[in-house]
Order: sequence, then structure tokens, then C-alpha cells
Amino acid sequence: MAWTISTRLQAACAMTAATAEWLDGVPDTINELAQQWQLRIGAPLDDENASCAWVARATRADGTHAVFKLAMPHFEGQHESEGLRFWAGNPTVRLLESDDARGAMLLERCEPGTPLSALPEPVQDLEIAILLRRLWRSPPPHHPFRRLSELLTHWGNEALVLRDQWHDPTLVGEGLALFHELSRSGSDHVLLATDLHAGNVLRAERERWLVIDPKPFVGDPAFDATQHLLNCRARLHSHPHATVWRFADLLQVNPETVHRWTFARLAIESVSESAPHEAEALARSLAP
Repeated sequence: MAWTISTRLQAACAMTAATAEWLDGVPDTINELAQQWQLRIGAPLDDENASCAWVARATRADGTHAVFKLAMPHFEGQHESEGLRFWAGNPTVRLLESDDARGAMLLERCEPGTPLSALPEPVQDLEIAILLRRLWRSPPPHHPFRRLSELLTHWGNEALVLRDQWHDPTLVGEGLALFHELSRSGSDHVLLATDLHAGNVLRAERERWLVIDPKPFVGDPAFDATQHLLNCRARLHSHPHATVWRFADLLQVNPETVHRWTFARLAIESVSESAPHEAEALARSLAP
């Protein structure tokens, strides 16, 4: 069967030879796993966030509704299935089947599946804070998860490759230095989602809200506040300190640490964002 590949996924896979090769094999992989897992797979979901995976609704042989996900190989998402096994549906979607070697997952389907992003941001703050505090647990000994410092080094190296494009080298340099400092000084080491924002939280039946698409790393829980905050650009523009401190208070983590993590992320992301001047302005408003 021929499967539609979104232009967003095609663009993401065009970045490297390895991901382009992976994309070429996607149709065959879908067909093979549909047979192996006895699935009826529908058309891919039209999800603006799905730029690194092929995702579609699926139905199992027993009639159970599910979601089939075939993830593009990328650094951040390397241990998604292991993270879902660790959290075991509390408060994430459940992992029903997986083929880790091929980045394939069959996931619990959220019904009605409305994203938390449909609600006002103050409501998002409260719900995401509740979910994050449930996610933060220490993984067992000999776990497969990487340290947060590895993710920060990866992002830092990406920024260094683009050094010639830095509009404000001092600002980016401060962000890189703070990444290094904070990753070494964090005292709590729990499993983080690292990419939890309102678009990755869906209304469900088993629980009111469930988390999808975690990118697990072990590190400082204060870091996990940043992705949601970076999605609240208007509030960060108008009330930068109050926005950060309100969310940190809901999370019951050190607001000054959240403040510094958020500044560092904005400083680094100003290198590659489509609107670098906006990120720079936000970073300056939060500069320690």
C-alpha cells in the first residue's frame, strides 16, 4: 500500500543522508509492522507537531483503537519507548507494542484527543505542573537514559557550528556558559520529559490528560519548566519575571533556577530560530 508522507516530515528527513535513507524505508516498515502487529492502519494524522515521525490511527485485531508511530532517528527522541515503559501510563500514554530498532511504537489512543493548547495558558500552567510533578521519578539502577548534560552539549555543538550566524555572540556565549554551569550543579536527578508543552498533552478517557512524545533525559527538574515557558511567548514578552516565577511556584522548584534555565535556552535558540531577534529580546529580558 502507498502511504502519504507529509511535506514537514520530508523536509526534516532531507537534513541528513541517514534520515533520508530512513524515509525511503518508511512505507515498507509500515506494511511489515501492520502485518506483524495485526493492525489496520489509517491515513497519517495531520498534526503540525509531527515533523519527526509518521503517525496514524490504527486498530488492532481485537478492535482496540491505537496510534501507530514511526519515529525518525534523532538525538532527542532516542529513548522515547524506554521512557514510556518506565512511566507505564502514569501519566503518559501506554506503550502497547514497540520495535526499538526501527523506532516504531503502537500507543494508547487518547479520546477525544483535544490538546491542552486549546485552553487558556493559565490553565495550561496548572495542568502541566501537575503532570510534570508526577513524571519526576528517579529511574532504577542501570537504566538506559542519558544525562541532561548530553542534550545540552548536543545543542551547544549545534550552536557552535552556526557561530558565523550569531547576531549577538556575547548573549550566546552566556547561554552556553550557563548550560555548562547548570548541568553540573543540579542536585536532583529524576527522569525528565524535556519537551512537555501543551501540544504534547491530550484529553483522554482513562485520565483527564495524558502526556505524549516524551524525550527522556535524567537531570534537574527545574529544566523541565522551560519548554512550556518557551511556548508562552506573549506572556514572556509582557511579564517575563512574573510568568517564570508563577510557573516555578506551581512546580514547587527554585524560581531562580528556572529563570536561569529559560534565559540559557532562549540565548541558544536565538541562533537557529526563524525569528532570532525575538528570542534575543526575550533572553535579554530574563538575563541574570
